[in-house]
Amino acid sequence: MYKLFKRLMDFVISLIGLLVLSPFLIIIALIIKLESQGKILFTQKRVGKDKVLFNIYKFRSMVSETPKDTPTHLLNDPSRFITKSGAFLRKSSLDELPQLLNILKGDMSIVGPRPALWNQDDLITERDKFKANDLVPGLTGWAQINGRDELPIVEKAKLDGYYASHISLFLDIKIFFLTIFKVLKSDGVREGGQK
Repeated sequence: MYKLFKRLMDFVISLIGLLVLSPFLIIIALIIKLESQGKILFTQKRVGKDKVLFNIYKFRSMVSETPKDTPTHLLNDPSRFITKSGAFLRKSSLDELPQLLNILKGDMSIVGPRPALWNQDDLITERDKFKANDLVPGLTGWAQINGRDELPIVEKAKLDGYYASHISLFLDIKIFFLTIFKVLKSDGVREGGQK
């Protein structure tokens, strides 16, 4: 029953979010377009519910020549690919706002495990052990508020598994508000080989 309510709330919140934030989204889009060549939105294949692939939307925060299907933490020097506005967008997590479209479409939820890249076999395999791949992926999740980029793959999968076995309205509300706090502090954001 909660899953149906969760989908309804995702739809309503993402629709309201897009409407309210639309002037702000337009300003970000203009800054990206003026700063560097390339598309405003970056799309990438990600793993959705039951491991069905979908295209995730993000504001482009890197130059167009960046390897598309390489996770940032595997780039030797990610800072050489990140644009000036992109550095701010990534640190503040504003680059993730276009995922409100993914939530509206039903590809994603507000809360759930962050969607893995299609080629992140290690993370996908670990999540299988905890049934985390059975869930609709989220804009934020239990792993995001407990370490985010700083977490090793196995730990991240365990946290996603905890969410999978404890999913509830209370936990979703807790994650939502803790995410706001973590984003404001830029907790757990790490680019590539940064310490």
